[in-house]
Amino acid sequence: MKPTLLVLAAGMGSRYGGLKQLDELGPNGETIMDYSIYDAARAGFGKVVFVIRHAFEQDFREKIIPKYSNTIEVEVVYQELDSLPEGYSLHPERVKPWGTNHAIMMGAKAVTTPFAVINADDFYGKESFEILAQSLQAMEGTENNYCMIGYRLGNTLSESGHVSRGVCQTDSEKHLTTVVEHYEVQRKGEVVVFKDMESNEYKTIDENLPVSMNMWGFTPDYFTHSEADFKLFLDENKENIKAEYGIPTMVNKLIQTQTATIKVLDTPCKWFGVTYKEDRESVVNKIQDLINNGVYPQKLF
Repeated sequence: MKPTLLVLAAGMGSRYGGLKQLDELGPNGETIMDYSIYDAARAGFGKVVFVIRHAFEQDFREKIIPKYSNTIEVEVVYQELDSLPEGYSLHPERVKPWGTNHAIMMGAKAVTTPFAVINADDFYGKESFEILAQSLQAMEGTENNYCMIGYRLGNTLSESGHVSRGVCQTDSEKHLTTVVEHYEVQRKGEVVVFKDMESNEYKTIDENLPVSMNMWGFTPDYFTHSEADFKLFLDENKENIKAEYGIPTMVNKLIQTQTATIKVLDTPCKWFGVTYKEDRESVVNKIQDLINNGVYPQKLF
């Protein structure tokens, strides 16, 4: 059975100023997401499920979905503030989205195979999808043995400003033990540095350390864990209208309770994305370089 790709596309790019998911960066109007779908299809994924909001459904159905009709099966699910378990109601002052793990939960009825999770506006690279597809195929019929693609820190930096990165710590078997957030990560001369929030000083960091760029591999039992845990989260945050239910929240709990393991898979790929408006030109050039080197055709679909 072919794995499924779950694409988190419900968020707006606040720093970028608009809907990054629909920004045309390739030579024939391709979005970053188009390259991910292309890579996933040729790596062996059989279906893509998009998590979006009803607010931009029309744009999405008109501009995005028709491209994939001859490439891969497509389904759309929706993440809204009122997408809550039975018996729970929305706080009247809540405006903040629930977060990335809540977005994953929206795919429960559409996903029946081992599945990958990615952000719509991040470029992950051909080899990353191949590595993940192979791992997901091996996970068929198992439970509680998950994985994630660990990018080398130095391959995930922006040329336009500093970034935050979740640096992964692993055990001797490359299983994830913790993800530690590092702030103001940037290249300075020959080294990569981050800002130590306790000392308020910049410190060097090994640029080959693995970081999470939100490229995960799960089996469908992950939905069951998430549904149970989300109810606990809602109970604990009844009056906290800004509480966010992100993937690290769920993943850390599964690791700490020894419910599941998460294998960190190394990739040689360079991640890139449009974190800042100034990144856009650089991303356009990088895509063109990949086309020039034969990684992608001039026109994807």
